[in-house]
Amino acid sequence: MNLRPLERIVGRKVYRTQGARVLAHDAWWDGHNWERRGRNTWLLRTPNGAYFSQTQSQWQGEQDAIHPLSQDEAIMLYEQMPEQEVAFEEAFPGVKIEEA
Repeated sequence: MNLRPLERIVGRKVYRTQGARVLAHDAWWDGHNWERRGRNTWLLRTPNGAYFSQTQSQWQGEQDAIHPLSQDEAIMLYEQMPEQEVAFEEAFPGVKIEEA
């Protein structure tokens, strides 16, 4: 997993990968590199409990980006990610899971 350090100020809040907890991602080793179709996304939580995603690109002309997420948006992204680094309960403390 090749998460590059990135820092952005959005809405007068600083989001940085260093110090944040990786909750889930779509990076995987294909035997040659970690990139998935030239782009990867990570879901992270700051030490203060804010959620954000970081997208990295290998494509010329695209820049790495940080996107703040609401808890609901973070849950939706977590559920879509093929690689979940922590259990749901740890990623989203206090969120109840119900039987279907």
